[in-house]
Amino acid sequence: MNYKHLALLIYFLPGLAIAKEPVSKLSLILEAARNQVGVTVAYDPAYRQLSYPNGDVPMDRGVCTDVIIRAYRAAGADLQALVHEDMKRAFSAYPRIWGLSRPDPNIDHRRVQNLAVYFSRHGQVLAISEEAADYKAGDIVAWKLPGGQPHIGLVSGRLEAGRPLIVHNIGFGAKEEDVLFAFPQTGHFRYMPE
Repeated sequence: MNYKHLALLIYFLPGLAIAKEPVSKLSLILEAARNQVGVTVAYDPAYRQLSYPNGDVPMDRGVCTDVIIRAYRAAGADLQALVHEDMKRAFSAYPRIWGLSRPDPNIDHRRVQNLAVYFSRHGQVLAISEEAADYKAGDIVAWKLPGGQPHIGLVSGRLEAGRPLIVHNIGFGAKEEDVLFAFPQTGHFRYMPE
């Protein structure tokens, strides 16, 4: 019996579960990012003591990095633990902007600059481009906002006026918006957990 016949047999036999196609990690990431819209409704950068691993601030609040962290958790990648372990191995590769003398699992993964370093060390660094077609669903983009504040978001895969929308939290909770080219970009990454 070949696979086609087996699939037909499984489909038509009463009482048997129908096997479904496995959901891709990319689909899980994109869905988890979009599912934050309307749920994460506040911007809250406060330092908090988090459980470890898989620690998180309350779901109704967060910052731009929390959008990324929560999206990747849906695909089995705990960026809190991944960034923390990488910083323990290669602390000198990470910025010293905050005066830390050692990694802090409560906050390190919630900083844009640290995520950018992690993605550059363990993912792909892609060209910053002014062409919308160069940005694929699941890509991660970092920007410098007016005033120099770093920002990060996830390319959602949906388009508006030919431009990919971004899921991000820039101050009013998680949103899916047309902001890809709204600010100067500082990074463009592609990262898929194993």
